[in-house]
Formats: sequence, C-alpha cells, structure tokens
Amino acid sequence: MSTPEYDNDNIFAKILRGEIPCFKVYEDDHVLAFMDIVPRGMGHALVIPKEPCRNMLDASPEAVAHVHKIAQKIALAAIKAFNADGITIQQFSEDASGQKVYHYHVHVVPRHEGKKFGPANVMGDMDAIKANGEKLVEALE
Repeated sequence: MSTPEYDNDNIFAKILRGEIPCFKVYEDDHVLAFMDIVPRGMGHALVIPKEPCRNMLDASPEAVAHVHKIAQKIALAAIKAFNADGITIQQFSEDASGQKVYHYHVHVVPRHEGKKFGPANVMGDMDAIKANGEKLVEALE
C-alpha cells in the first residue's frame, strides 16, 4: 500500500496553525487536544500530534506514544467531568477504516451505561461543546 502525501491544508493542520479556531482542552509541545464539533457523545474530544502525519500508519512511534499518553489523561479527566461509566477510544487509519480527516487523531468519547453513540456527521451545539470543553479543562487541573 502506498501512502499518499500529507496535506498541509487539512482542517487539523489549519487548527494547529491557528487559522481555524477550536475549543482547546490541552496542549503541550507535541500534541493538541480539543473538542470535536461533530460529537458522538457529551465531552467528545480529539487528540492530535503536532507532527504532520496522515494517521497512525505514518506517524513516528514517539508521536503515537505521546498521543495515546495524552488520550489516557483526557479520558481520566472525562470520566470525572462527565460522571462517565467508561470511555471509547477510536482511531481510524485510511479510507477503508472510515478515516475522514487525514491528520492522525484519536477520539476520546465519555460513555454512559445504556446510552448509544450519537449520530455521525451531525454538527453539535457550539455553546454546549464550549461548556463541555470548560468542564474537561477544569477536570484536567
């Protein structure tokens, strides 16, 4: 399988450059975590590396390790912030997996017993997403 080139104009690259706003919940020298504006559940966040890579298949091992380290940190805070019963962690690599944005990212979705995922591809309420981001930031402190 030949991997296409990284597209510097993908939406997450634009977020990293500050060209598109996001509801940031965590940032360090290597990753950025922010709220998904198409949430599958309350508190749905994304963790992305600052390293330009399409997905897990072409990311450096260091980027993969750090993204997942921070995904765990976000997951633990989300359990606290949203009184969640569990967490779903998802990562999609290439078309066949369902990947839509070609910058490596991990979904962190708080889950509640008996509650199904929300619908895919439905824009969330920005005020609710912002409020959920603030809850997550508070739980991270």
